[in-house]
Amino acid sequence: MPVRGRREPRAACPVPVYIAAVVHEFPTPEVLAAFGARAKAVPLPGGQGRTWRAGEIVLKPCGLAAEAAWVAETLTQVSDTTRFRVARPVRAADGLWVAYGWQAWWLTPGNPDARRWDEVLAAGEAFHEALAGLARPRFLDHRDDPWTYGDRLAWEELPLQGGEVMAELLEPLALARRPVELPPQAVHGDLLGNVMFADGLAPAVIDWPVYYRPASWALAVAVIDALTWHGAPAALAARRADRPEWNQMLIRALMYRIATNEGCRRAGMPVRERADSYRPVVDLVLRR
Repeated sequence: MPVRGRREPRAACPVPVYIAAVVHEFPTPEVLAAFGARAKAVPLPGGQGRTWRAGEIVLKPCGLAAEAAWVAETLTQVSDTTRFRVARPVRAADGLWVAYGWQAWWLTPGNPDARRWDEVLAAGEAFHEALAGLARPRFLDHRDDPWTYGDRLAWEELPLQGGEVMAELLEPLALARRPVELPPQAVHGDLLGNVMFADGLAPAVIDWPVYYRPASWALAVAVIDALTWHGAPAALAARRADRPEWNQMLIRALMYRIATNEGCRRAGMPVRERADSYRPVVDLVLRR
């Protein structure tokens, strides 16, 4: 079995806390020492410009310490298969998964390729099958960031009030939503750019932002990203049409991505995306 046991992983932090703003933008000597990294840290591409490599160790500041601990502990229970592998976390010297606001992973061979969307979807399906049955993480009740805002709005846990960024796109999607009854589970909410490919190895799933939604919703997010940003053909929208409530998953995935821009505005972060980027995909999904 890919997952060793079905218990809820122990958390390294007793309560969810956000890392304070004093976390440095680069790993300090104390951070490197905590994770046993002896090489000089150099920045890596991607990772929102906050990911560093020190020899065979990859380091990144974490937002919610409880989420970082939960992800790391969970992945210690997930076995690699012929269908997927995962990045392996590194414990700090004190045995915890977070040190000085940073987390660490062993370097994972491979490179992302967002145009290999079918392989990303297949790896995502296998990864989610391995996670089925895990309890809903408690830290989700406390997480508050632009992406969580977008997710909650898409799933009607927050109201669409009008006046949101790109409201003209969100409103017709909201009208097209219908109730769904699909089992939720722990899923990866940003698959497309976070699956690594290397010759002779199974695709590797990295940088796991945790959501508790139907597994097909996470695949729909990857499809929406491919259609919006990576030139995927319109036919990709129908690639998983045999899944129950697939079009409703596409609607919610699209709302999630669009509404995250409103979450950014509310958090005082810049809104860099444009409605024109999403409009063709909104039209495509609403025509289905």
